[in-house]
Amino acid sequence: MDAQARFTERIWHLAERAEREQQAFEPPADTPDEEQAMDYLREGAGPAISLFVEARTGQHMIHFPPEEYHALEGAMNTWLRLYAACYGVDLDAEFTLREAAELLVDTHNIKDVAEVLTHVSGG
Repeated sequence: MDAQARFTERIWHLAERAEREQQAFEPPADTPDEEQAMDYLREGAGPAISLFVEARTGQHMIHFPPEEYHALEGAMNTWLRLYAACYGVDLDAEFTLREAAELLVDTHNIKDVAEVLTHVSGG
């Protein structure tokens, strides 16, 4: 399997997981639910952004077709919406992968990325 195919497979896996998480989401009884919010970042938004960084740096320089790019970006935004919802914030997340990737490269911390993008911060 070539690099493009491996990235494509990972993108669709992340997109499907984001959709399942969104459908299963129940707003927390007590906000904030910082543990659940961090799970959405560590298990979802972080891997989505990291995949983009990995694809665009080093030896790969993978160019995603529009459908794959939008699926990955949509998955990242879904997890960022879920992150914000854990703090009781209804967020219309429309961030770009590039913006998130640049923040991740600068900060090396997915929580910092989420806080800068969403303006929702945890303790």
